[in-house]
Amino acid sequence: MSEKKIVLITGATRGIGLAILKEMSNHNYIVLGTGTNENSVNILKNELKVNKIEGKAYLLDIKNQESINNLLENIKKDYTNTPDILVNNAGVTNDNLLIRMDDDQWLDTIETNINSLYKISKLFIKPMIKKRNGRIICISSVVANTGNAGQTNYVTSKAGMIGFCKSLAKEVATRGITVNCVSPGFIETDMTEKLNDSQKEQIFKNIPTNKMGSPEDIAYAVSFLASEKASYITGETIHVNGGLFMP
Repeated sequence: MSEKKIVLITGATRGIGLAILKEMSNHNYIVLGTGTNENSVNILKNELKVNKIEGKAYLLDIKNQESINNLLENIKKDYTNTPDILVNNAGVTNDNLLIRMDDDQWLDTIETNINSLYKISKLFIKPMIKKRNGRIICISSVVANTGNAGQTNYVTSKAGMIGFCKSLAKEVATRGITVNCVSPGFIETDMTEKLNDSQKEQIFKNIPTNKMGSPEDIAYAVSFLASEKASYITGETIHVNGGLFMP
């Protein structure tokens, strides 16, 4: 059995998830990442190989309980151990004004961002309780606190995530497990790349640092919460947004 701790990051094939995986690999963790299809999993496998990172890529349908169960069994088979740290990063957006939103847009967002959070956290926290040690870190969003027009479904899911973490933190604190959120602001990802200069200029007006953050900024916060240095922090949300929102 490896002496290294194992970290599992869902949605780790690009953007924030990939940055978290790479940052965690710099701190002597075995890093496991998931993707939603074979193509994304193969891309992650190549990232691990090229960068000589100890870890593995897995296929995961985050909405499917059987797929989540299989993931845990495959990890146990591959490493004779279970993840010490779970980073819930996978999520979707289905933006629309509420009056125009259809049921599928609402239900898919809630199923992917909240119901899957329940499913995977419930399963993977059980071995953490037996070890009496573990970390669960969830990637929320600044809009969970500010609201955002056209995203009632997404905001609901991300605000619910914060409440989920606070409640779970109280349930497992005596078992040596911490549960926290990292809440990104505007981060340079493939989603923000779609914004034009005018849209970016409008956004920058509301950010005191006058710039977007990088995926690495989020990864650094996750790495801290996963470390022993953060063992007395639980039920908290770390805001990484350049001053856009100050609670």
